Parts: sequence; structure tokens; C-alpha cells
Amino acid sequence: MYIGQIFRYSRPYSPDPEIKDGLVNFFHETYTPNCKLPLLESGINPIGSIRTSEGERRAAILISSSPNKIGTHETPWQDFFDVDNGHIRYFGDNKRPEVRPEESQGNRILLEQFEIHNSPDPKIRKNSVPILFFERVKVDGRVKGNVQFKGFGVMERAEKVVQYDSRLGRTFSNYVFDFTVLSIVEENEKFNWDWISKRRDSSLTLEESLVYAPESWKIWIRSGSGVRERLRRRVSKLMTLKPDEQRPLVGTRERIVLDQIYAYYQKRSRFEALAAKVAGAILGKSTGQYVEGWVTPSSGDGGADFVGRLDVGSDFNRVKLIVLGQAKCEKFDSPTNGKDIARTVARLKRGWIGVYVTTSFFSQPVQREVIEDGYPLLLVNGLRLAQEVMKMAHERGFLDIKEFLKSLDFEYDSMVQARRPEEVLYL
Repeated sequence: MYIGQIFRYSRPYSPDPEIKDGLVNFFHETYTPNCKLPLLESGINPIGSIRTSEGERRAAILISSSPNKIGTHETPWQDFFDVDNGHIRYFGDNKRPEVRPEESQGNRILLEQFEIHNSPDPKIRKNSVPILFFERVKVDGRVKGNVQFKGFGVMERAEKVVQYDSRLGRTFSNYVFDFTVLSIVEENEKFNWDWISKRRDSSLTLEESLVYAPESWKIWIRSGSGVRERLRRRVSKLMTLKPDEQRPLVGTRERIVLDQIYAYYQKRSRFEALAAKVAGAILGKSTGQYVEGWVTPSSGDGGADFVGRLDVGSDFNRVKLIVLGQAKCEKFDSPTNGKDIARTVARLKRGWIGVYVTTSFFSQPVQREVIEDGYPLLLVNGLRLAQEVMKMAHERGFLDIKEFLKSLDFEYDSMVQARRPEEVLYL
């Protein structure tokens, strides 16, 4: 199966026929003779263990995410799949306040693997169970019964969190797991299910089944977390994006959210607070620790709407970088003004980073200028803005985007300060 390939997952569960409703049958693709069919009925789906001469062995754990159920009691959170950059953030399967999060079946199985995946001993790491990722997607208006393969990988982190189910008005403890999606470039982006079938064969040892594993898995087993970044899946894209790649399609969840953002801030001058939060989420998640600064007063901002700080490293080895941000709530049908971008760039000093957040998109000439001149400028288009707002809203327990935006308004007045950008270094 190829990363990004969509399969038909529907009843009756059978490996036949090979093609169903124009898609490859999931059960045909994942069929192992004389074994039960793998299912995606839950979020965390472990394939049953088998007994071998080396002890019990589990072939794989299948993770399934359902974006169409975000905000429901069934899935009162939002998972984050950034497969092109080799990262998945997935919330566990506890939803009840009366249950300890490590006691729910899926969390318990993943936590067991966390210890093994992060062991410094390759003999222990060899017993790791590969984790495969799937996401339910819509096909030709059909919401149910379609799953997209998102790759396979290993566990980086497991963190206990408190979540809020606004539908039921209660909090509960859960785990959130961070995974590294491993590259299968040596296999031409094709994942061979035969490896999983060999792991389900009790007559084979782990070492014998390892022959069929992707090259990245073999290297990781030998070398551990030290090579994880080198093995992370990364897709080299064209340097510039077309307008349609920066704007969510009409009718999608992202477009609905972007419409709500634009409608909310069209007559307000408080979009800067949201832009500052989004910039912090992106920078802090990918590069280091982000320290919130302030929003500049609406008059006399001099080309900057918010200020923050990015810390790279720790203690004596920490580097503090000033983040200067510009925010524009604009219509979707025309690109953001290149002069405003140039104005932001002109304010940057050595060691500063610029962020430009818009509800619109960036023209390709503007993108090329930023790239060719090597400006340290993060461009956040309307699609990415909507995605980050959806994620933040659900992490804070908001089902209604407008209610989430209202909550930021309560913070706005305290965020506004008339200070020099350099002062953020002393926070």
C-alpha cells in the first residue's frame, strides 16, 4: 500500500473482491492467510498477539483517526496528522473521568510500547511493534467506509493531559502520543504488508521477519532514537504554493472555520491576538519553546502587530530570537499585499524572525521574492490558519469556533502593550 492511498473499508468484511466501489478493498490489501482480518473499529487497534518460540508477539498496532467526528462525544478532540513532515499527534482512547487514562485498553497498549520504543538497548527495541496510521476520509460525498493510509512509525512521546468535553460539560484525563512517521523512500513510498504477515507467522523468529521490514525500521532498531530525525519522512515540495493550495475548498471544515474567522474579525481590530496565538503554536511546535510577548497598539505599530520570542536550546546554551509578527484579516479572493510583507521584512534586524499571518493567500511572485532573498519570514496562509485554529479550539474544549474567538477577546486588552521589541528578550 502506498502512503496517501485510499481503501474501501466496508461490510461484509472479506478479502474479496479486490476492488469495491472503485477502491482497493482494505481487507484484500491486509489479508494474511489463516489469520483474522485486521480491523479499524476503534481508534487504537492492536492486531492479536501470537505465541512463538521467543514468547508472545504482536504484529502491528493500527491507529485510526476520524476527522469527521471531531467535537463529538465519540471524538471530543482533534488529532494532528502532518505526514509530509513525519509527525503525528494522536489523542488516546480514554473519554471517561472515572477511569484512569492508563487503564483504557488502547492507552495501556501504547504505553507498553512507549517503554520499548524508547529503550536504549537494541535487544529490547527489537521487540517493538510497528504502528500504522490511517485516517477516515470522504470520497465522492461518501463519508463512511473510506480509509487513507498515512504511513508507519514509532513513538516519540507520551504525555498525560486533561481534556474538556464541552458537549457533556466535564473534564477527563487522557494521554496524547507523538509519533515519528518513518521514511519508506527506499521502498518507493510503498509499504509491504507482507512484513506484517511474516510477523504474524509463529514459525518465524523476529530476526527472520525483520528481513521483510522497511529499511528505516531496520536502521532504527539498530541505532535507536539518535537516528530518528534522519529517518523521519519528509516530502520535498515545490518552493512555492499555488493559490488553491493555500485556501481551503468550499464545503470543507477548514473553509467553514475560515469563513467564521473572517466574519468575526471583519469589523474588529483584534485579529492580531489570534495571529499571535497561531504563530506561537506553529513556531513552538516545530522548532523550540515559544514565549508570548504582546500585541502592539493599533496606532503607530510601525509594521508589527505582535511580538514574541523563540528560545532554541536550554539554560546556558539557549538562544533567544525576537519574533515580529504582522496580521491581516483579508478577503480570500485576492492575495495579501506584497507591500505589507515588505514592510514587515524591513523591520527585521539580525537575529529576528518575521511572521505574516493572513486569512488570504500569498502570490507566487511574493513567495519567490521571500525565498530568493532569504528572508527569515514565516508565511501563514488561510488554510494553515484555519487548521491551527481548529486544533487550538478543540484542545481548549471549544466545539464552537466563535466561542473560542470570543474567549481570546477576553485576553486581548491584557495583551496590548506599547513596548520596544527588544524588551521581549527580558521576559
